[in-house]
Order: sequence, then structure tokens, then C-alpha cells
Amino acid sequence: VVAKTIHIALAPVSVLVWGYDQIKDFVSTKVAEKLRKVPPENITTPKLNVAGPLLESLRYTGHEETLSDMYANLLAASMDSRTASGAHPSFVEIIRQLTSDEARLVKLFSHDRAFPLVTVGWRFKKEKTPLTGEQSILVNFSLLGYEAKCEFPHLTPIYLDNLCRLRLIRIPSDAFYTSPGVYDELEKHQDIIAVKNSITEDEKMEAFIERKAIIVTELGKQFCRICVFPHDQNGMTSK
Repeated sequence: VVAKTIHIALAPVSVLVWGYDQIKDFVSTKVAEKLRKVPPENITTPKLNVAGPLLESLRYTGHEETLSDMYANLLAASMDSRTASGAHPSFVEIIRQLTSDEARLVKLFSHDRAFPLVTVGWRFKKEKTPLTGEQSILVNFSLLGYEAKCEFPHLTPIYLDNLCRLRLIRIPSDAFYTSPGVYDELEKHQDIIAVKNSITEDEKMEAFIERKAIIVTELGKQFCRICVFPHDQNGMTSK
């Protein structure tokens, strides 16, 4: 009974694994469309250390639209002699380690704008108790997951941890925005207010808010140029 149940549960997975024909169709349609405006003389054979792992990865993620689109952009860039040098082999592995939601966030980070975060926690009031210490309760809270239309926006802090691990972004402990109003929407959010209220129920404690900022790394910017922005007729990349 258990074995039968397992086979039933895995049946949809086997259908999603791409075969040669599906990958071939992906190249002849999606990738071809991205290279449509590239002069034929500029189309070249991609490096094997990019194309090989990329096509293999498609077997397991080709059905995910947000990820397959990144793969298509990367393969197109690697086949254009004007952008091939920027198609780093590590980009295949980076996409492989992204969820669809994280890919949506990366697309958001491709734009030059502010990405505010706040962390809420508690600390002991000096005037109420000799105890010292503090603890973060809500870490790296933002509305970015909702803005990016993530399937699971409440997991955004975890997604950000992974993007930091992949070195596409960083969240310095000492960086924040100084422009007026950047943090207003976050600090007035009902989730933030609820956490602050729960903390201040204890008269020995006070709530604190730590303002933070997401910084896109140089690797992240290059990743966006190659894997997020589509090709244009000049062989460059654009938003």
C-alpha cells in the first residue's frame, strides 16, 4: 500500500521531467525568439560549460516559467558573440538553486530603486530591570514578496537569505536609506504593529525597529543583465 501511494505521489513529477524533444522545442522557440533580432553573423556556438549544464538543468526546471525564462536569456546571451563573455558558467548553478519565487524577487532587484527592510525585536528597559539583552522577533520584514507576486510571500526573509548566500544581494548591518518616507509603509504595517504591541505588554520590555537595505552586488547586477533583461537588436540587454 505504501509503495503504491509513493508511486501515485511521484507520477506527476515524472511527467514534469523534460526529455530531448521538449528541450529541443525550448531552443527552437523560446531561445530563437530571444535571438530573433540578433544578426546571424553574431550567433555563435555557446561555451560547453554554459550550454551543457544549462540544457541538463532544463530537464528538471523547464516547466517553471520564471526559471526557464532565465535559462533562455542566459543561453541566448551565450550564443551572441557580443554578450557571450558576460554569460558566466556559474549563472547556470545560480538559477538551479533558485525557487520560482526567488526568481521573481531577482527580477524585482533588476531595477534601480530602494529595497527597504525592517527587523523588529525586544530589549529590556534599563529603568525597569537590571537585566540586559535583546532579541529580534521579526527579521528582514518587507513587502517585496507581495510586490513581486510570489506564491509564498511570507517566506521572503528565507528567500533573501538564499539570495545573500548566492551573493546576488547583501544586507549590511550598518546600511539603511535616509530619504524621508522610505520606511513608512513598513513601520505602519499591521504585522509590525502587532509584534510591537505583544512586546510592550511586558512592562520590562520595549520594542525596537532596525532599518535595513538590500544592496544588489556586482555579481547580482551582471546576473540580471544576462539572465533577466531580454536581448535587444543591438546585442545588449535592456529593461
